[in-house]
Amino acid sequence: MNTVLTDVFLPAALAVVMLGLGISLTLDDFRRVRRHPRAVAVALTLQLLVLPALCFGLVVLWDLPPVHAVGMMLLAASPGGTVANIFCHLFRGDVALSITLTALNSVIAVVTVPLVVNFSLGHFDPVLDGGTVSLQFGKLLQVFAIVLVPVAAGMLLRASRPVLAERLDRPVRHASTAVLTLVVVGAAYSERANLGTYFAEIGVVALVFCLGSLAIGFMVPRAAGVVREQAIASSFEIGAHNATLAMTLAITTLGSTTLAVPAAVYALIMIPATGLFGRLLTRRAMAPAVG
Repeated sequence: MNTVLTDVFLPAALAVVMLGLGISLTLDDFRRVRRHPRAVAVALTLQLLVLPALCFGLVVLWDLPPVHAVGMMLLAASPGGTVANIFCHLFRGDVALSITLTALNSVIAVVTVPLVVNFSLGHFDPVLDGGTVSLQFGKLLQVFAIVLVPVAAGMLLRASRPVLAERLDRPVRHASTAVLTLVVVGAAYSERANLGTYFAEIGVVALVFCLGSLAIGFMVPRAAGVVREQAIASSFEIGAHNATLAMTLAITTLGSTTLAVPAAVYALIMIPATGLFGRLLTRRAMAPAVG
């Protein structure tokens, strides 16, 4: 991939995405965990335990090449992002809970991502662009500084200048979606010669993982007694992963552009698949009233 894209634009894009999250956050969002413990506990259990297990089963079943298998596991370990919050808003989920889950997952991921990725590297033993590597905690902190510092800056702006933060909220959210799209398109263009092969190898697994994550994220909380709006928030948080973060970790921390391919493919599939899933949820909710 082009070094300008990977060394400059990709970290900057991630910073913009996380700034948008920070602007929408307050300290009360973290206190909300105590008010909705069941919804948060179920969603975090699915995100931290069930999704990596689901992804592992899929990549083994489809017999993906080792480097793509690790890339999918990196994606599965990555938290949700602002795209999840946007979809939650569009399809009338609990947006406050969605933001809370994204914030919690982004912090917890500092510990869980290296565990999942290092396990995957050891199990699948891929040949990476830069040779054999591991996701070291020190390197991970460098990337998560790009995540946590903009979040903190956004929260500080919201606390000190709430009117300005309110005005910036929607434009920054739109900018977050735009930069994610540009990053994915740029990555796809850089790998255009191999894109057809990548989709043939990863496309079905990425689609099944996306739809499976969305379905599990909705049905399990509902079965656990979580109200519909909170289950919708859980669904999008679990199904709409932060592909920008996964790509940044793959390229800047692990030094492998090939490892970033599953996240790029997933991002291209995630937007339409998640939108379709949201429409199905909406139609299901309206069906009794129509009948």
